[in-house]
Parts: sequence; C-alpha cells; structure tokens
Amino acid sequence: MNLPAKIIISLSLFLTVNTICVAQTIRLMQYNLMYYTTSAPSNCNTTGSYMDDKDSNLKTVIDYVLPDVFCVCEIGSQTTYVNRVLNNVMNTNGRNYYSNCPLTNYSGGSIANMLYYDSRKLAFYNHFYVTTSARDINGYKMYYKSDKLAQGDTAFVTFIIAHLKAGNTAADKTTRKTQVERLTSKLEQLGIDNYVFSGDFNLYGASEPAYQHLLFNINTAYRFIDPIDAYGEWQDNPKFAGIHTQSTHTSSNGCFSTGGLDDRFDFILVSPTVYYGTQKVKVLTDTYYALGQDGLRLNKNLLYPTNNTLPQNILQSMYDLTDHLPVICDIEFYSTVSIQKYVPSFLVNIENPVKNDLNLQIYAENPQVFSFEIYTITGQKIDFFSEFLNSGNNNISRKFEFLPSIYFLRITTEQKEKMVKKIVK
Repeated sequence: MNLPAKIIISLSLFLTVNTICVAQTIRLMQYNLMYYTTSAPSNCNTTGSYMDDKDSNLKTVIDYVLPDVFCVCEIGSQTTYVNRVLNNVMNTNGRNYYSNCPLTNYSGGSIANMLYYDSRKLAFYNHFYVTTSARDINGYKMYYKSDKLAQGDTAFVTFIIAHLKAGNTAADKTTRKTQVERLTSKLEQLGIDNYVFSGDFNLYGASEPAYQHLLFNINTAYRFIDPIDAYGEWQDNPKFAGIHTQSTHTSSNGCFSTGGLDDRFDFILVSPTVYYGTQKVKVLTDTYYALGQDGLRLNKNLLYPTNNTLPQNILQSMYDLTDHLPVICDIEFYSTVSIQKYVPSFLVNIENPVKNDLNLQIYAENPQVFSFEIYTITGQKIDFFSEFLNSGNNNISRKFEFLPSIYFLRITTEQKEKMVKKIVK
C-alpha cells in the first residue's frame, strides 16, 4: 500500500519551503558541591586549604566536562561564594564567557543553589524562587542565542534547581512532598513552558510522595518526566547500581557521608514539552548519565575497585570534592535558519485510531535504520523496535495490545533525525 495522495502532495509542497530547523546541543551538569562554604560541619576540616582545595578539585571537573549549563546545590548562600566559583573555577584556563544567575536565600539557609551558563550560547531572561522550610527552590529562565536572534528566532527554557529535605523518616518524606507541591503550584501560576528540574532531591525510591507528585500530578500539564525511565526503589538496589549518585565514600574524615554508592539522590527531570520537543527544546534521553558511574560501585566508593570510566585525576578530584556524583544530559535547542532548498528525509502517516495493530506508512528519502519508541502520555516507554527501511514507500504493521488512550511514537533515524507522532487508540 502506498502513501495516500494527500501525503504525497504534502511532500511536494514541503520541498518548496526555504527554512529548516537546526539544533544546537547544550550540555547540562547538575552537581551537589557539598558545603562550598567555610560554614561546613564543625567536624569537617575547614581550615587552611579547605576552600582552595574545593576550587582546585571543582576546576579539574569543569575543565573536563565544560558544561554549557552548570546547576549546583550546596554553594554558600553569600555572593562571595558564587563569585569565587565564577572567578576561580569557571572563568579560568582562558575562559571568560561563563556568567551566573541571581542568588536568592529567602528561606534563610547557609547553603543555596546557583546556575552558571555559557553566555556565548545562552542569555538570562528572568527568574523566580519558591521558599521552603529548608532552602529556596530557584527557577532561571534562559533563551538560546540563535543566529536569527535579531529576528526573534529563539527558544526559552527554565532551569529549576532544588535541594530537597534530607532524611528517611515519614516526616522528611512529607516535607519533600510539600516542597515540590509548592513548586508545581508556582509553575501553574507561570503557565506551561519548557522546564528542566534538577538537583539533590534526597529521594530513596519512586514510591516516595514527592516523586509521585512530580510524575503523576493531578494537573497533567504540570507533570515531569524522568528521561531515563528508571522507576523503582533505588536505595541499595543492584538493579539501579548504574544510576546511584551518593555516596562516593565508604569512610570519611568528618566531611563526607559514607556508605558507598547506593542512593539515587541527584536528578534531572523534564517537562513533557522538553521530553517530546514540542516547543523547540528537547532532551536527548540517551545522553543522561552519572559521571564516574560504571555500575560496579554498589556500596563501594568511587575509586575502589578500580574505576576505568575517567582519567584517574578526574576521579580523584571528584572523590575529594564531594560525596555526590554529577548527573549530565544534553539538550537540543532548535532554531530556524534560511536555506535555498530542503528535502525532508522522511514522512510518516499513522492510521488513527489504532485497533489491534499499529500501521505505519513511511516515505524514506534514503535507505537507513529507523528506531521506534512508544510512550504513554505520562512518559513511560512501553515498546521499542527498529527497522531497516528502503528508499521510497515502506509499510510497517505491529501488534498494539495496549489499553485505549493517547500514546506517542518517537522515531529516530540512523542519521539522528527525530520525529514525534501521536497515536490514538
């Protein structure tokens, strides 16, 4: 069966346009710096070279990763510490392009959140904060500096950073839920947007009320999606050893938490618009990882047994800096640029509504492998398959025995082109 005539006509029309969306990849790193301040716990050695050592170790990590967006927790809640990281860490080795966002501390804590960014690629637009019983939650709205910025062509995203209440008691879990409820209430006031929510959430498992609220908020427009779809009870669970981020230590000099890597405390979550890329910003889910994590660290430290994921000087600096691992992912910003001619690589038609079989008709300009992922409306991946498609018309039929609902089909080509289509059953 060939593509319907209306699809072929659409292809012919599409060939005449003179614009195409191109992507700029932005690397985000979220990191708990562990008391980047001289007001560290009294049993931790804060004299002499403590802050100089923090600067040196963090600089080693930054030099290696070079993030475009650097979201941090546990930086001192005074501008002197924000400026210290900017001048002693970020803008060194010939770099002079990093900037920082505004600092707030309306909750009155000794440590705070901060966002540093590559000012060549992004610009600060505005910010908000949410006060909580522990620390502020900060939101920083940024826009992408596209080649057509003067013509109004850009994309906005709000990076939200939180350090939620620590502890594993029922009261601690209730406090964390209250904190994220205050955040989502704020987002409902601000309106639907591209949101990326990262930080040290101190969550022990997906059953926690805070995580349930973030992913299954009754207001579906303000839910978040976990890009790696790692739903489960994370603490001390071998199944999730590859995503544990705390603690990098099994022993301590008084500064670090111990116990080895057995908790997933550090997160990057995204709004549906960022997950599906519907508003010119899209997370690349397969780029999400914890730096230095090889999946062989359950209840062990970052250095032993031998860790071959990174150069040893990077691992040592991470070990000496903090008891957390940073989490990293790439995000694409799309902008529209002029070209003389654009020929689309592929077009897709879905026979909606779907009954028992998902029938796809795909026109491919070039022969290549296509990957297909099917997600629920809440962002849970429920199916994956791949097919080699020849140039021209291709027909694919696959059993679709899921409950009646709305689903999303994400298609990725061998050349990294992407498309999202809606499925109705």
